Amino acid sequence: MKDKTLIVITGPTGVGKTELTLRLAEHFHIPVLNADSRQIFSEIPIGTAAPTKEELQRAEHYFVGSLHLTDYYSASLFEHDVLQLIDRQPSQLSLLSGGSMMYIDAVCNGIDDIPTISQPLRDSLKKRLETEGLPALLAQLRELDPEHGKIVDPNNPRRIVHALEVCLQTGKTYSSFRSNRKKERPFRIIKIGLNRARQELYDRINQRVLQMIDKGMIEEARQVYPYRELNSLNTVGYKELFNYLDGLLTLDEAIFQIQSNTRRYARKQLTWFKRDSDVHWFHPDNIEEILNYIALNSL
Repeated sequence: MKDKTLIVITGPTGVGKTELTLRLAEHFHIPVLNADSRQIFSEIPIGTAAPTKEELQRAEHYFVGSLHLTDYYSASLFEHDVLQLIDRQPSQLSLLSGGSMMYIDAVCNGIDDIPTISQPLRDSLKKRLETEGLPALLAQLRELDPEHGKIVDPNNPRRIVHALEVCLQTGKTYSSFRSNRKKERPFRIIKIGLNRARQELYDRINQRVLQMIDKGMIEEARQVYPYRELNSLNTVGYKELFNYLDGLLTLDEAIFQIQSNTRRYARKQLTWFKRDSDVHWFHPDNIEEILNYIALNSL
């Protein structure tokens, strides 16, 4: 019998996960395991809407501002770290909250044990992508791993480069590391999705972008500009502001693009999470309904 329970709070960006999560953490007297793959970096709290100092004082948090942009981290490492924390928690309840799809999936279902790539190889392929172009790397991947070469998105440099990294690092095909088998967990999992009416969500996203700008996101982007090629900054908000700093966009154009691209990302998140029939959906304001649902399903 599984004695422990993991409560997962997820949903699209801007929906209101932070406040609901804090209220649950205060109610159950448990820490928050943050599942936002960008809030983990200490240099970009404004653009990632990381919990504020006041919010961090309301509950203990893990995986908020604990790494630097240049530090390597992955969904596989997140899975390992979260499982260790859950195992060590004295409480029977643990609380995982965020919108990073791969991070949540790694904790709930497991992730294939992909080897860590050496930095020299990573740097080498990055240079090859710049000098030779994506078609050349895709051709090599199809030669080394025909099976994966058939199904990989030919327009996605990140996926192509990563698969090629694994092939070159290990001497094996990337396909051989992909089992896609769901791993058994020694705890129950309660998945709670938060959502709002579409226009309500879009209005919140648009307003939050303006608030980020007012709080100093432009200066934050300027400070991390020298690291703009890092994967940790390959995210909505910074890409548009880097273009503004390069003189390719006006500030109004950059803000408009951030709002538009954030709304698009929110739709992508909802599509992903709604494929999971285990997610039970609530409006973020329905705290009593959510508490009742947790009580019924954590017995």
